[in-house]
Amino acid sequence: MNRSKRAVVVIACALGIGLSGCAAPEPADVIFVGDNIVTMDPNQPTVEAVAVRGETIVAAGSVDDVMAFEGAATRMVDLGDSALLPGFIDAHGHFLGAGREGLTLHSPPVGDVNNIDDIVRKIQAWIVENDIPPGEPVSGSGYDDSLLEEGRHPTRYDLDRASTEHPITLGHVSGHLRAANSMALEVSNITAATPDPDGGHIRRVAGSMEPDGVLEESAGGLLRVGGGGGPRAPGDLDELIRKSIDVYTAYGTTTIQNGGGTGPQQVQAFQAAAEREPFNADVAVFAGVDAILDGRVEYQKTYTGGFRVAGVKFMLDGSPQGRTAWVTEPYVEGPPGAAPDYRAYGRMDPEVYKAGAAALIQRGVPYLAHANGDAAMDLMIEGVTEAVEGMDPMPDHRSVIIHAQLMRADQLDKAAEFNIVPSFFAAHTFFWGDWHVRSFGEERGTNVSPARWAIDRGVNFTIHNDAQVVPPDIMRLVSIAVNRLSRSGLVLGPHQRLTVLEALNAVTLGAAYQYFEEDTKGSITVGKQADLVILGENPLTSDPADLEFIQILETFSRGRSVHTL
Repeated sequence: MNRSKRAVVVIACALGIGLSGCAAPEPADVIFVGDNIVTMDPNQPTVEAVAVRGETIVAAGSVDDVMAFEGAATRMVDLGDSALLPGFIDAHGHFLGAGREGLTLHSPPVGDVNNIDDIVRKIQAWIVENDIPPGEPVSGSGYDDSLLEEGRHPTRYDLDRASTEHPITLGHVSGHLRAANSMALEVSNITAATPDPDGGHIRRVAGSMEPDGVLEESAGGLLRVGGGGGPRAPGDLDELIRKSIDVYTAYGTTTIQNGGGTGPQQVQAFQAAAEREPFNADVAVFAGVDAILDGRVEYQKTYTGGFRVAGVKFMLDGSPQGRTAWVTEPYVEGPPGAAPDYRAYGRMDPEVYKAGAAALIQRGVPYLAHANGDAAMDLMIEGVTEAVEGMDPMPDHRSVIIHAQLMRADQLDKAAEFNIVPSFFAAHTFFWGDWHVRSFGEERGTNVSPARWAIDRGVNFTIHNDAQVVPPDIMRLVSIAVNRLSRSGLVLGPHQRLTVLEALNAVTLGAAYQYFEEDTKGSITVGKQADLVILGENPLTSDPADLEFIQILETFSRGRSVHTL
């Protein structure tokens, strides 16, 4: 008996599902056969066939072995030139944005906005098309100053050209800044006398204290109109959840994240929706630290109906594309009017963060910490090291640095020592790589998302899209991590490139590890959950330049087909 057959027999017998030498196995629901099955299991990297029964992978090995699970009702899938991989895992995102409909102002390749005049025209058209009466708010999202021809944010005066009869608010593509017209500022009582809030900044007209309409970070919370765009009733939320999940499964993603801002009421609404009808993919949400620590929200290790509360999210700084990432060395090019020593700022009281981090690690509750700049990552790492000091053995906490854009080599050394998991916003290298070189200079700019440094140090890491900042297209994310081409065609730090297999690991088994789910997900392994994706071709043998164009043919979540092309 060859090795693969022995492995199948032993595992099958252990599971009580049988092969020769055991009781006859129960028939599988689906059997996949092909030459391009990429298991992502280092102990069995390739197999000829895979069998699924119910929600579980019950066999993986040679065709002869796995065909023992064929029954009269078994669906047979001949992969041909297509490839079978584990379902993709969203390491970080805000998934409800994928299903929302509204006024979007993205620049190419996501949208068609090239300048501020385009923004004004789109707002005017939106008002007319939706018959929005005077006085009613108008909100939009996705504009990107780094891609606008003017190279700046739309100000109150630009937005006043769209309307002076509607309060208008726009969300920056990063989600970290907002732009408002004069009426929106007025109804929000934001004036020259309004001070900057902690962790935020009101941009002013040059030479005065008059707000220019652009609000950074927490200052956006001063607006009393717009910015929601979310559902208003439980039924609306249920519909939005399922619509958003459908967007993700179309990209082959079977574990999805709502990475922060999930409050107690929304958690209850998610749970109720999952109880009414299980979700078509697993959804993991992250709540605020206070809600977890005071018991209003309960951390859950397992999914119910495809839903669980997976931990806590902290917000330590802003965004590099918005030039609010908190760094230790000054920006080379900061925002308008910034001082030569501009380093941005933190979003959270350091002592509050560290106290929360310590409490969570002691309770065994995982957490994510949004940190783009290296100063924010210094704080994140300090919170972990102080929390585990004196703990022997060190707990398996796997605290996650979300984005980790400007992570230094010495910080990766600390990540290796303390098992901190950076989740790199790898999509940045294409979408904002050229902008980062302008903002931070060549050395820092070309080393954003330093995944190769992480591999060299044995650091567990993941990569992500951060939808709705960019669409949740996993194969484009893999392509960007492998090729590291910027919009201008610059290879942004070729020494930081990943191999295709390394990039795939970061969105499958590596991402499962981040979630503490590596025993149940992330590879095509007998006994694991049957989350699978069929691709149009094998990414391991494809031209790296064509990775982002590989089609998602079918997605299986918990053994059920939930998307077909």
